[in-house]
Order: sequence, then C-alpha cells, then structure tokens
Amino acid sequence: MGGPGLLESVYEEALAYELPQHGCNVRRQVPSPIQYKDVTLATPLKIDLIVNDLVIVECKAVTQYNPIFATQLLTYLRLRKLKLGLVINFGKKLVKDGIHRVVNDL
Repeated sequence: MGGPGLLESVYEEALAYELPQHGCNVRRQVPSPIQYKDVTLATPLKIDLIVNDLVIVECKAVTQYNPIFATQLLTYLRLRKLKLGLVINFGKKLVKDGIHRVVNDL
C-alpha cells in the first residue's frame, strides 16, 4: 500500500481482503453490545476485525503508539470473552514494527 499515510479504515479493509487469501475467516466492523448495569446500551461497540472467531485485530494508523490502545483492546477481549488480540499500527514505516500482542487471562 506504499507505507503509512492512509486512514485506518483503508488498512482495515485491505487486511480484511488479504487474510481470507491465506485461509482465514474474517468479520469486519463486528457490532458488540455493551451492557451497563441492567441496560444494553443503544450504541454497540464496533470491533475492527475478528479473525477465525478467535483473535480481535484493532487497526491504527498513527505515528506514535499509545499504550491506551492495548488497554482498549483488552476491554474488547473481555467483552467478547476472547483471549488474544493484536493492535496493528500501520503508521510505522514497517508494519512489523507496529504489531502489539494483547492477551486476556493467559
């Protein structure tokens, strides 16, 4: 894609295209209801990608990684009762330098 500089949604869509080419099942912008006390909030959380119903991928496109991204993803993992997630920051010159693994209770 030529490196950083595009919107997160562009990288997300490209990743959602590429992963099935390698045998993965991908769901994009998955609505996830949020429960607050005894009420389900009207606006669900939308998770960028869920791969093989096991891994949440949160896409970012920023020059500076913020640890809050991992905290955010950990919340998503807990809400979905999943164990593994990846924050992929496409804002780095090399994508491999922008991958951060997040685990929930492993």
